[in-house]
Parts: sequence; C-alpha cells; structure tokens
Amino acid sequence: MTRFAASAARLAGFAGAVLGWAPDVFWRATPAELGAVVAAMMGDTPTPPDAAAIARLQEAFPDG
Repeated sequence: MTRFAASAARLAGFAGAVLGWAPDVFWRATPAELGAVVAAMMGDTPTPPDAAAIARLQEAFPDG
C-alpha cells in the first residue's frame, strides 16, 4: 500500500522536474488540473483494441 505522503512527494517531484512547478503551485493545483496538464503533454493516445478487434486480427494473421 502506498502512503499519501510517498505518492504526493513523487507527484510533487514530477511536477517540479517535468512541469517546472514550484511547490506552492503544485499544492494549490487540484488533481483534475494536474491530470489535465499531464494528459495534454501526452498528446493523443490511441484507444487500445477491444476483444472483438483482437479476435479479428488473430483470425486475419494466425500464428501457425
């Protein structure tokens, strides 16, 4: 189980190193704001294939 303090320290370090946020900026930000910034940095990520798409691919490209 990860404790809040350890998770917060890791996120604060990320925010400082990657986003350039000072500690007071990190602590004033809401989880939604932090999540939105991280999502924007990641850009468009493709949706993983669902079970039906995987089945179609396995049928089209059998391994043996």
